[in-house]
Amino acid sequence: MKHIVFYMIKIFITPIFILLAFIGCHQKIEITAKNAITFLNDDKYMFLDVRTIDEYKNKAIPNAPCIPVQNLKSRLNELEIFRDKNIIVYCRSGARSSKATELLNNNGFNAINLIGGINKWNGLTVSSKD
Repeated sequence: MKHIVFYMIKIFITPIFILLAFIGCHQKIEITAKNAITFLNDDKYMFLDVRTIDEYKNKAIPNAPCIPVQNLKSRLNELEIFRDKNIIVYCRSGARSSKATELLNNNGFNAINLIGGINKWNGLTVSSKD
């Protein structure tokens, strides 16, 4: 009887502990637009736009470079000069920037996802429409 109980615990409990450990190790690092706006002029922070160039030209956070998320992995070298900064990553709604934040953090950067993206941003924006 003890062997059956031990076997049942091993089969059902062990995967749960593994899953919880996995989830705990992959916490998302995020910031709200309300909090992020306070870092707009802070030299320890920079904003990174990971939307398309057309989206960026339409509306962007000032001084934020644009590297579309699909190009980010191959262009990480362009961000080396910002390695000592906290990079607040944004897109339109937060989905693409969440992936970009994970990629950056996995490559040794200090990246933070802007929750809700530019849609939730109430701060200053710029446009460079042609």
